[in-house]
Amino acid sequence: MPVVVTGSIATDHLMTFPGKFTDQFVEGQMENVSLSFLVDDLVQHRGGAGANMAYGLGLLGMGPVLVGAVGSDFDDYEAWLIRHGVDTGSVRWSDLKHTARFTCTTDAANNQIASFYSGAMSEASLIELAPVEKRVGPLDLVIVGPNDPTAMVQHTQECRDRGYRFLADPSQQLAWADGEMIRGLVDGADLLFTNEYEHALLLQKTGWNAGEVLSRVGTWVTTRAAKGVQVERAGEETIEVIAVPETKPVEPTGGGDALRAGFVAARQWGLGLERATQVGSAVATAAIEVIGTQEYSLPAGPFLERFAAAFGTDAADEVAPHLPA
Repeated sequence: MPVVVTGSIATDHLMTFPGKFTDQFVEGQMENVSLSFLVDDLVQHRGGAGANMAYGLGLLGMGPVLVGAVGSDFDDYEAWLIRHGVDTGSVRWSDLKHTARFTCTTDAANNQIASFYSGAMSEASLIELAPVEKRVGPLDLVIVGPNDPTAMVQHTQECRDRGYRFLADPSQQLAWADGEMIRGLVDGADLLFTNEYEHALLLQKTGWNAGEVLSRVGTWVTTRAAKGVQVERAGEETIEVIAVPETKPVEPTGGGDALRAGFVAARQWGLGLERATQVGSAVATAAIEVIGTQEYSLPAGPFLERFAAAFGTDAADEVAPHLPA
């Protein structure tokens, strides 16, 4: 049964600032910030959280179904995704708007300042999941990724109403969503993903403590950059997995999406939580060692060598049979 990935589909405009943002901030003037950064690099890549996760799942042989809204400029992007194993048959094409745009500047300390133009993504709320199920068959898992807010709420409720297992990944939408909306996106999720900052923000905005969140979700996965990944379940010991060390300068954009793809693929293969988190960590490191969120590849041999170096040969042997040739 397929994994359905709902979320943003966008083009990324990525820039690099050679200094540190924090060096430009003036104490006592943070309420009057007016800054311009001279960047030394600009690249354009395919992106959007939904498409990024689908790309990673496609590389891992999962044949994910991408659900989102795009503009008439999507032709080349669609061909790319199809070539990498993604089912785009449930993507909605807008007649009026361009595909969403993500603009991000990363400084020398890997801090980021970003803006997002929603464009055609604003039509994602017009997409229902029932026709997706009718087209591809029973849905095993629905990833509700960052997207048009109305679409996120609608997809989550439809999962509850129709009994679809779902992964809640509110991500950057946590920054502006209120507590009521966040509680609605999280409650009943089989999986919840946040990064370390989002973990704290979710608790603050919902008014729940960690135990209350864990009573409402199956598994809570928190990514912590270089500190690795934390996995929590109610009544069980916390699992901590290291970040697979990178070997060259990195671009962090898209690393979290890649980790989610690796984790979900491994769970769909039937692997345990710790092993799935390790797979996610390894895929994330592959993603952040290149510029662009869909420029990495996962050849089985090198991937397993690196995986074994980080987690041991027994772990690699368990993963090996599931990787595409």
